[in-house]
Amino acid sequence: MRANDREPVPEGAWFARVPAVAQVLRDGWDLGPATVLVGENGAGKSTLVEALAMAFGMGAEGGSTGARAETRASESALWRHLLLERGAGGSRRGFFLRAETMHGFYTYLEENPRLGGPPEAVFHEMSHGESFLEVAVSRMRGRGLFVLDEPESALSFTGCLALLAHLRGLLDAGAQVVLSTHSPLLAALPGARVVEVGDQGLCETAWEDSDLVRSWRGFLSAPERYLRHLGD
Repeated sequence: MRANDREPVPEGAWFARVPAVAQVLRDGWDLGPATVLVGENGAGKSTLVEALAMAFGMGAEGGSTGARAETRASESALWRHLLLERGAGGSRRGFFLRAETMHGFYTYLEENPRLGGPPEAVFHEMSHGESFLEVAVSRMRGRGLFVLDEPESALSFTGCLALLAHLRGLLDAGAQVVLSTHSPLLAALPGARVVEVGDQGLCETAWEDSDLVRSWRGFLSAPERYLRHLGD
């Protein structure tokens, strides 16, 4: 993923001031088979995965290539200023699972049923976690680009493990996965490059050295050290 020289970013665009985005626009971003983005809220993780999905042709609020689910436009224009370079024979299939807009995406599916094949699951009638897993399993298949933004918001510990198992199967089948998460469990996706997103831009790190994992380890080993400061 790199800047599109034919569509320069307008002067003063807010997203260009985000360090991670500025780095991608300046240096490009080589995505391997599996990339996990971790970092604090506001660091730019969702901005990057949203732009990647849209530049690939997926809807901003989730869905496969060509999906047009939309409730309220809030996405940045970053995707318009990016170019994606595929390897020879790269698949054009893809799916974007965006946790914060899944309720609206379920409604979109009900209002736009697919033609042929088995009946669609009624996602609104499933539990939050069950619906996320069903979407992942039913929509993410074979080779393609699969982008996920904070899917742990609906998943239990075992649900996260189930999603990891499915993503590992996709990678074994030749798919490409980009995952933004606050979950140390999902960040442990086997074979993935872990990239911290923050004021320094994008910085590849070992899973065990990431701030995410270090913070959770510290809390779980001595929660009282953190809890006693809640009233400060």
